[in-house]
Amino acid sequence: MNIFDIKSPSDIKSLSYAQLEDLAQQIRIFLIESIAKTGGHLSSNLGVVELTLAMHYVFDTPQDKFIFDVGHQSYVHKILTGRAPLFTQLRQYKGIAGFQKRKESEHDAWEAGHSSTSLSAALGMCVARDLNHASYQVVPVIGDGALTGGMAMEALNQIGSEQRNMVIIFNDNNMSISKNVGAMDETFTRLRTSKPYNTLKEDLKGALSTSKMGKSVLESMKNIKNAVKENVVDTSIFGDFNLDYIGPVDGHDIRRLIKVLEIAKRHDGPIVVHVLTKKGKGYPFAEEDKEGKWHGVSQFDPKTGCSLSRMPNGQKSWSEVISSTLCDLAKDNKDIIAITPAMKGGSKLSAFFEQFPMRSFDCGIAEEHAMTFAAGLAASGKRPFISVYSSFLQRAYDQISHDVARMDLPVVIGIDRCGLVGEDGETHHGVFDIAMLRHIPHMILAQPKDGDEAQQLLYTAFTQEHPFALRYPRGNTPFHKVDTYHPVRIGSWSMHKIMETSKLCVITYGDNVDKVISKARINGLAITVVNARFFKPLDEEMLNSICQMEEPVIIYETDMLAGGLGSAILEYANDHGYQKHFVRIGIDDHFVEHGSIPQLKKLERLDINTLCDIIASYL
Repeated sequence: MNIFDIKSPSDIKSLSYAQLEDLAQQIRIFLIESIAKTGGHLSSNLGVVELTLAMHYVFDTPQDKFIFDVGHQSYVHKILTGRAPLFTQLRQYKGIAGFQKRKESEHDAWEAGHSSTSLSAALGMCVARDLNHASYQVVPVIGDGALTGGMAMEALNQIGSEQRNMVIIFNDNNMSISKNVGAMDETFTRLRTSKPYNTLKEDLKGALSTSKMGKSVLESMKNIKNAVKENVVDTSIFGDFNLDYIGPVDGHDIRRLIKVLEIAKRHDGPIVVHVLTKKGKGYPFAEEDKEGKWHGVSQFDPKTGCSLSRMPNGQKSWSEVISSTLCDLAKDNKDIIAITPAMKGGSKLSAFFEQFPMRSFDCGIAEEHAMTFAAGLAASGKRPFISVYSSFLQRAYDQISHDVARMDLPVVIGIDRCGLVGEDGETHHGVFDIAMLRHIPHMILAQPKDGDEAQQLLYTAFTQEHPFALRYPRGNTPFHKVDTYHPVRIGSWSMHKIMETSKLCVITYGDNVDKVISKARINGLAITVVNARFFKPLDEEMLNSICQMEEPVIIYETDMLAGGLGSAILEYANDHGYQKHFVRIGIDDHFVEHGSIPQLKKLERLDINTLCDIIASYL
């Protein structure tokens, strides 16, 4: 069968095991060749080819509900639900998403872009099913990394209590993005190395059912199955939640997977099917990756594994600028500690972990715990730096407010991937953190315009005694190490006049500052550009001067308008009696879809050319 002939999962149900194995190989080749052209999540999808085939062979979507935790491993599911021809536009503007998408297909029952939501959602669907007197199956697929998230543990607690029919597939590949850490991973290691319970149970049945005495013994064993289970394999992580368990099962053995899933499908109550998979299966470069480099990839040469994107000379990623500066500062400041919630590689903190292993902590996928852990360190005299992607920071809001800011603790928060991030779409755009943090007392919130300012602002964060959040986007910036560090006055902005006589003022921040300056010089625009590098506190002295200007003022931000920089400026102007009219440019009240950053900026009318048109209309 050719994957382009698959219109629905029913098309594979008549295939033999040999044909399913052949289809699995086709899918792997297709994934490698397709993602090499578009970029996307590679390793996680290569690891679940046979598992997803077996799921669709045994269950029946869209009646049965598949929930892929995080959702970046749903590419095979998309292929088996008729979307293979659409992969030329994977993660492209107006193309198919890199995650499950409800409006994209009736087979996509749930959407997520971060981990540990699947079990809670699955229980909700199970309760709704039972209240409606329906009988379909709900099948969440959750990884070993995602099970370190507290939300997953909370869901398991209620699932064990409710005892609703549910097949939980525990996809155990011993990796999330970076290598898993912690006691939970050690528990899973014991499970992986145990003799499979389901295999031993079948062996016992075969041996005991051959005689009259054996049948009697087998019948008696049904009453003590939990005792047998605990003696065969340590299932305490699931058994303690009152969940039945079957596994571990080879996640690349289609025959075994289908057999086990058929058993689970008929099971009464919640059951965990423990599946062992290999992330990156079938592609040597991805199989050997231990740092998550092949988790999400840009375009690459499938033969050599070499990326086709090149870092411009003299530039570093914003994450690298922050990480290298942190390493430099930590040489002299022994109290600096680095924390990551399972994003050591993505946040470029690997170098810090290597240089300062005793001052480096990976908390697993647990942003809430990581933030309060940082607060505990700060309360004890240490200077913690915690790096969190902007879209994931939302999970730690309560901890930032209650545990960090309320006690006015000097935790430095690196907000990575702020702003529009591109192809990962709605779940990953980091456009909410300004509004989320700006109203919290004691919080300082800033964003540098370039690599030099990034170094100085990070240095500044460690010289003061309050919570300090520093935003930096995805992408690169020109970089050279500064000769000396000097603190930036908290709340200060800088003003840049393009011509001596200015007819308009643009207030902006981040790398927008130099882009606007460059464009204004090229076009000969008589404007003043303000680098509003602090969102909180504001530069009140400069704001007073701006509010008294007669010329128009444009506030140009590439994040949400509601609660953003413009909101802060309007609040200040109103509270101080200024009647100044400000023109605000930013993202309106909606989620931004996926696509390249230039495409999305143009779609949202945030691109530099549109800004110049608006400026020209006033000049």
